[in-house]
Parts: sequence; C-alpha cells; structure tokens
Amino acid sequence: MRASLINTELSEAVLTAATLANADLTGSNLRGVDLTNANLSGADLIGVNFEGADLTRATLIEADLTAANLTNADLTGADLTNIDLAGATLLAADLTRTKLGDPHPTSTDT
Repeated sequence: MRASLINTELSEAVLTAATLANADLTGSNLRGVDLTNANLSGADLIGVNFEGADLTRATLIEADLTAANLTNADLTGADLTNIDLAGATLLAADLTRTKLGDPHPTSTDT
C-alpha cells in the first residue's frame, strides 16, 4: 500500500528516521522538516518545498524531485542515487558527502 500525502502541510515536523518509501507527497510543504535518516526511496516528491529541511543521511534512491525546492536544505550524507532533479532548486543546499549516480553503471568494456 502506498501512502498518499499530496499537498500536505508538514512544515517544521520532526520525522526523524521516518519510512516514507514510495509515498506520494506531491506539492507538499516540508519547509524546515527534520527527515534525518528517513527513507524516501521511490517517493513522488514533485514540487515539494524542502526549504531549510534537514535530510542528513536520508535515503532518496529513485525518488522524483522534479521542481522541488531544496533551497538551504541539508543533504549531508544523503543517498540521491537515480533521482530526478529536473527543474529542482538547490540554491545553498549542503551536498557534502552526498551520494549521486547510478548504483549499477553500464559497463563500457568491450
């Protein structure tokens, strides 16, 4: 079962270590939320406002962050493998030790 939290107001909430894998949070306001160690893998986060959010060590593998606002968000040590950031705003976001890329790179060896 998939959690549907479309257009939900969660600003300043403490969701440390929350499991929101595959949830639909499209258009939600998560401004200043604490998602430290949270699992958001496969989540629909289209247009979500994460301004000033703490996503330290969060797992967002294959999440859709299209048009998300990550201004001043802390993504230190987060796993952003295979995410969609098309049109997302990352102004002043902290990407220290953030994991980006494909966990199964295509071999170019012949």
